[in-house]
Amino acid sequence: MEEGMLLIDGNGKFNVEGLKDFMTTTGFAQCGLSYAIVAIIGSQSSGVFVFSQFLLLTEEEHPDESCLRYQFQDAGCIQRKGIWIAKSNNIEPFTIAMDFEGTDSNARGEDNAAFERQSTLFALAIADIILINMWSKDIGLEHAANRPLLKIVFQVMKRLFKPRKRTLLFVIRDHTKTPLGYLERVLREDIEKIWAAVAEPETPGSASLSDFFNVHKISSPSPVEITALSSYEFEEEKFKEQVAYLRQRFISPRVTGDWWEVEPASGFLIRAENIWKTIKDNKDLDLPALKVMVAVVRCEEIAEEKLKQFTSDNDWLALKEAVQAGPVSGFGATLSSILETYLSQYDKEVIYFDKDVRNAKRHQMESQALEVVHDAYVTMLEHLYSNKLESFKNRLEQYLLNKGEGSVASACICVQSCLLEFDQGCEDAAIKQSEWNASKLREKLCRDMLSEMMAKFEKHLTDVLAGKARSLFEAGETDTWGLVRNLLKSKTDVAVSEFSDAVVSFKLQRSAIDTKLQHLREYARNVVERKAREAAAAERVLMRMKASFRSYPRFTQAFNRDENSKSRVWTREENIDEIERNALSASLEILSIMAAIRLDNMTDQINHVLFSSLMDGTGAVPSSQNTGATADPLDSYTWEEVSANATLITPVECKSLWMQFKADINYITKQARAAQEGLRHAKRAIKIVVGVVAVVGAAVVTTVGTPTVMGIAARPEVAAVLKAVGPELAAVMKDIGPEVLATLKDVGPEVAAAVRSLGPPLVAGVIGLMTKGLARPQEQ
Repeated sequence: MEEGMLLIDGNGKFNVEGLKDFMTTTGFAQCGLSYAIVAIIGSQSSGVFVFSQFLLLTEEEHPDESCLRYQFQDAGCIQRKGIWIAKSNNIEPFTIAMDFEGTDSNARGEDNAAFERQSTLFALAIADIILINMWSKDIGLEHAANRPLLKIVFQVMKRLFKPRKRTLLFVIRDHTKTPLGYLERVLREDIEKIWAAVAEPETPGSASLSDFFNVHKISSPSPVEITALSSYEFEEEKFKEQVAYLRQRFISPRVTGDWWEVEPASGFLIRAENIWKTIKDNKDLDLPALKVMVAVVRCEEIAEEKLKQFTSDNDWLALKEAVQAGPVSGFGATLSSILETYLSQYDKEVIYFDKDVRNAKRHQMESQALEVVHDAYVTMLEHLYSNKLESFKNRLEQYLLNKGEGSVASACICVQSCLLEFDQGCEDAAIKQSEWNASKLREKLCRDMLSEMMAKFEKHLTDVLAGKARSLFEAGETDTWGLVRNLLKSKTDVAVSEFSDAVVSFKLQRSAIDTKLQHLREYARNVVERKAREAAAAERVLMRMKASFRSYPRFTQAFNRDENSKSRVWTREENIDEIERNALSASLEILSIMAAIRLDNMTDQINHVLFSSLMDGTGAVPSSQNTGATADPLDSYTWEEVSANATLITPVECKSLWMQFKADINYITKQARAAQEGLRHAKRAIKIVVGVVAVVGAAVVTTVGTPTVMGIAARPEVAAVLKAVGPELAAVMKDIGPEVLATLKDVGPEVAAAVRSLGPPLVAGVIGLMTKGLARPQEQ
């Protein structure tokens, strides 16, 4: 078979120039009446190509068996689309083979049905012999046996074409054990039923199937011929023999004489082109009329032209650029006017075309134009959204800063005004030709405004709770958690009430509002808990146990200062043990407070366990709590009646902190005890010295006389000393105890005798030394 040419492409275009060249090259135009057109059709993958190659090639030619579903074109094997023709070699008379796209090809998709009907009808109208290739297993099936297709084609044949004899040959492929006679009978009955079922044309008389197809006496008087072939894959030699026999029927003189009543070959081009045009223009094949096709083409061209003009319109380009920078007043009206200009121009130019077509293409043009402007419209709405949300934030901030009478009403007005302004802006941006709306963006704005309001209330709660809660934890009063609970409740109740009133403008369902309010309560609680955990950090607890906070004394102040906040003098009257215990108790109170979160006002035994274990050393717990208790309640990581989430400092951590605390304050107590002991020894020595001074002084007076003593005392250096130590000496004299008086009584005569033996100068020196010695302790 000589190389073929594409007669009608997959889009239905008739190749006039190609057919002229083919007829000249092959000599077809000079054949006169001695030619035949053989059309081979069949479903996709039914082996049409392989069958046509074996049938129409000579014995010396060999088909490419690798392309069961494809036909060669150029350098590769491609899926068949359209209608191809080729000259069959060594077959007389001159034979043109027509190869058709598979009738159920999946390569075409939705266009398959229309082209399938057109190409099949063309085969029946133009060919002298029509070979319908089908699988034996498909006989009796509705679609596989091409019944719907034949029904439509037969009906159109009756309406469009005059009866002309042609041969219709069904080739049954892969014939197996099913008797051929049975298959012939079923197939003939199907074909005749299809012919009988089609509607008659609106002309007198009734055409039979035999009016259109040759009746041969080879096997039956039916106008339908049927033959069967074995499987090419499993019985290749038998298949080739059967095809060779079938080929002889085409070149047999006894058969060719009855084949045609045809026109000369020179008119084949005109006839084929007109037949295809008639088929393409026929509405019965679901093809549009000529005026519709013209309308489609012209309306599309005009729409494309107007759309191109619109996309380059200066006013549109300026508007597009302006909206990138910010919202444009009158955006929707301006853009609608520009669009309407080009749509109106389109309407004027297509006024005389088919109404349905021009309306459809107008809608298509409008849709495409809206696609062009959609991004600008979205940008405009985003500007509106951003501006209104920012405005709402600023107004809400002022509302929270200026809280007072009517503040909730102000918040509601704030919400309503922002939403109203957004709605007005969207209306201004609306494009008349579109059905777009900003409902989704409005919903987003509402959600974000509500979230912003929630965030502001959360910040306000943080501001009013965090600082005060921290102060309460720092103070560590006995009723710290009661004060914290009252703070939390009062501030939360106020915030919840105000928020509940403010969100009315959002028109939320009650369940949604309740969810928001619950979130606000939980947020407030979390603020307090967060501050409690910060205050419960080990280093902060230790610091507060040692140092005082405002008017709440802890160890350092409670130990070193008295109830009047004066520094303690560690005299023998001060009970250091008792003072230390009271100071430790005040510090341990901090540890007890910070051991657990007590926002739910549940009772626990933490305070008792800490005091009994760390102060008393007993570790005892109340009888109702000591069932199964360990030897040391603080050797545990959990508290009785306290959940893990509510635990701030575990028992083990409390014990560790207390030991560290005791080590840190040990030097303070040691220093106090040392000071008290030193003062006790100093006072005893002073008392004894003062007593001696008194005896010596009396002895000196007795020995040297009062005038002499007075003279010595009157000396400037002695007078200065006596003046300085006088008050202190008087104070010490008052503090002389019985032991000193007893000592003086015992040693008095000896001292007096000793003093008498001293001279005045020496007595004066003793007096000076004594006065200086008395002065030194006071200086220290």
